[in-house]
Amino acid sequence: MTPGRPVPPPLARPLPDLTDPIDAGSAGPTLAAAYGATASDSGLVPLTVARRAPKADDVEIAIEFCGLCHSDVHATRGEWGGDTYPLVPGHEIVGRVARVGSAVDDFTPGELVGVGCMVDSCRECDSCLDGLEQYCENGMVGTYGAKDARNDGAITQGGYATSIVVDRSYVLRVPEGLDPAAAAPLLCAGITTFSPLRHFDVEEGDVVGVVGLGGLGHMAVKIAKAMGAKVKVFTTSEQKFAAARELGADDVVLSMDPAAMEAADRSIDVIIDTVAAPHDLNPYFRTLRLDGALFQLGLPSEAMPPVNPGALIRRRIAYAGSLIGGIAETQEMLDFCAGHGVVSDVEVVSADRLNEAYDRMVAGDVKYRFVLDVSTLGSPTDKADA
Repeated sequence: MTPGRPVPPPLARPLPDLTDPIDAGSAGPTLAAAYGATASDSGLVPLTVARRAPKADDVEIAIEFCGLCHSDVHATRGEWGGDTYPLVPGHEIVGRVARVGSAVDDFTPGELVGVGCMVDSCRECDSCLDGLEQYCENGMVGTYGAKDARNDGAITQGGYATSIVVDRSYVLRVPEGLDPAAAAPLLCAGITTFSPLRHFDVEEGDVVGVVGLGGLGHMAVKIAKAMGAKVKVFTTSEQKFAAARELGADDVVLSMDPAAMEAADRSIDVIIDTVAAPHDLNPYFRTLRLDGALFQLGLPSEAMPPVNPGALIRRRIAYAGSLIGGIAETQEMLDFCAGHGVVSDVEVVSADRLNEAYDRMVAGDVKYRFVLDVSTLGSPTDKADA
């Protein structure tokens, strides 16, 4: 497996001297330097965001790194509609605890922590009570661009910023053995691929197929291999054969080659499909064994070709979707990755290269995830933009 960058010293930058627990209302809002969009066509520009005064159950985090997800591009460019500006994206956050509220006894200043795709949920529905907050029946609160009813209905602003305040129930511990930059994408790409593999109880001897070799796909390969599975990567490009094998794939199949696809018939237990463009799934169903499953993770913006029910019926195949993971499962994933040396392959960028990174993401020109070095954001102004 391809290792991440060398692990930096535990405290790469000094923390603020704010080590005493705080009570609700004892401190006012703070300002954070950030990058975000002011309109769908503005690109990413310097902003200042106001972070709420930490409450008794809150953790204030000094952010060090934040991964760039393709959904950030869709959101900031208004491609999914309904976006509110200014908008600070970022839901792959790693940093150090700066302060904790008076009721927080499970996190301490200086501890390496992370925040993923959600910062709250209703906490009362069956999904939340089962530890499946990502499927909250009343809607989870996204880390950015979501209405936070528990905090005066404010619109959440994400991790392209120097700090964030999050309820402790949605803060994760990042094992110190993980490179914080390379660990950041685990909070989205890592858990998105880990969750269906764990749900299907993938174990040693199973065969996992991975469709697509991008940010999600490369994590699926690494995690499945760490679980002991054999991995077969499907790609439309022969140029990705070597990259797939470098990541640990046992076999690579050119999906455009009918003979290669026929040779893969009934050879796979579970497929993780990460492609976010319309594509025909029926050839992949034929590669699954009896009781196999195909998990759709990619979310195409246009309609997919129709699925042939006969392909499912003849082998009792399941066609399923999967989102991220709940808080407990995400913590399990981080601990698993630390124990197996799994991190994302990343390219760290400075704030002034964010727009370039977005364009390169759209063009598929990254191996395999961009991560923002938050220390390059500068200082906040004396007035909040968002």
